[in-house]
This record gives sequence, C-alpha cells and structure tokens, in this order.
Amino acid sequence: MRRLVLALTLALLWLTGLPAQAADVTPLPSGTDVDYQLGGPVDRPDHVGIVVRDRTAAADPDRYNVCYVNGFQTQPDAKRFWRQRWDLVLKQDGRPVVDENWGEWLLDIGTPAQRRRLASIVGRWVDGCARDGFQAVEFDNLDSFTRSRGELSRRDAVAFARLLVRRTHAAGLAAGQKNLAGWDGTRIGFDFAVSESCAQYRECGRYVEDFGAQVLMVEYRRADFRRACADHGATHAIVLRDLALRPGYRPRYC
Repeated sequence: MRRLVLALTLALLWLTGLPAQAADVTPLPSGTDVDYQLGGPVDRPDHVGIVVRDRTAAADPDRYNVCYVNGFQTQPDAKRFWRQRWDLVLKQDGRPVVDENWGEWLLDIGTPAQRRRLASIVGRWVDGCARDGFQAVEFDNLDSFTRSRGELSRRDAVAFARLLVRRTHAAGLAAGQKNLAGWDGTRIGFDFAVSESCAQYRECGRYVEDFGAQVLMVEYRRADFRRACADHGATHAIVLRDLALRPGYRPRYC
C-alpha cells in the first residue's frame, strides 16, 4: 500500500509540476553534534545525534541519519553501472567530462528528458534510503555545472535539483543542499544544507543566511574548525574530520 501511495504521489507531482510538501519530514535535531561517516559507519558517543552515511551503509536506529547520494556526478566505483547508461554521462568531444579532484564523471542533466531519466535512477536510491531508516538525504555536487566546461548551466542544475527535492519529500525525507554557497536552495524546497570546509572558504555565513540553524558543517583543518566553532559553534553542529573520512579517525566537536 505504501508503495502504491508513493507511486500515485510521484505521478501527480510529475504531471502538475508542483513541489512536494515537506510538512511531514523530520528536520535536523538541534543541540547535538554530527559525524560525517562516508568512509564507513562507526559508533559515536551519545552527544553525536546526527550521522551522515553513504546510501549503501546501514542507518543508525538511535540517531538522525542523513543518506549521502552523489546526485550530480558518478561515484568512482560505479563506472560499470554508468557505462551501461553511457548516454546519461556528460561528454565533450566524445569523452566524458570529469571532476578531476575526485575522478568522477558528470551526469548529463542538460535537457528535460535527461533530467527525468536521471531523476528516476536517483529517485530509486532515495526510496532505498527511506526503506533503510534514514531521515534525510544529502545530494552532493549541486555545483557540478561549474566543472562542466560550459556544457551545463546553473539553470540545468536547479531544474534537476527541483526534481530530486520533490522525489525526496514524496518519500518522507528531508532534502539537503550540498555546495553552491550563496544560492538559496530553500526556494525550491531544500530543508537543510551540508557544508564542507565552509570556514576555509569563508562561506559558513552564506549557508546560515539561507538555512538558519539547519546547516551541518564539516571542516578538515584545525584552524578552520576553530574559526567555525567560534562563529557558529553555539548554534550549529560542526565536526573536524580527516579528508579520507576513515572510520578509525577520532573527530573533534565544538
């Protein structure tokens, strides 16, 4: 029955173009800490009430779980999956456009038809997050268009993000914006933001201006972590992590 209701809701949203209402999603809890666990899940002390984990990892039944989904680029270990869907990978002169920092191919969100097909794939991952007990989804690489060598635009990215937010809300989960500081994702329904290295790039205040207390901050350098804590530690969940996000690393909190 739940799947039938979800399917009917998605069909209605698709036909009307209306945003899904986020009234039933659970916001980030306040007064607690966060750990960014994309390298692998690990138990943390009780004061860590929020964990961010990859969509392939198990949710923690005792915490607020954010499901990491690479919504705009491919995961490095998923090349076989995307080679089977090669027309959905962005190309220039016949070669895939690559985010050189992470070795990830950009997804081709340049047309409405491509966006709908990709939203169907990513949407199934979102549904999996819901089934597995996550309360929210973080969509990484909203700013991938800035690395597209001119093949994609901000308008393409926003249009695709709108589809992902609708699908996430229809699944009963909160939707998180990742990257593109200064662009107010609440206008299309994003409920919170996840920011990596915002103190390093002097961007924390820009996220806070748009999302208030609903911002998770992850820093990788001690000086930036101290700055973030001094500016936002009283109101936001902030963690110092290693760049490799190894499970054995001992994070620090404000």
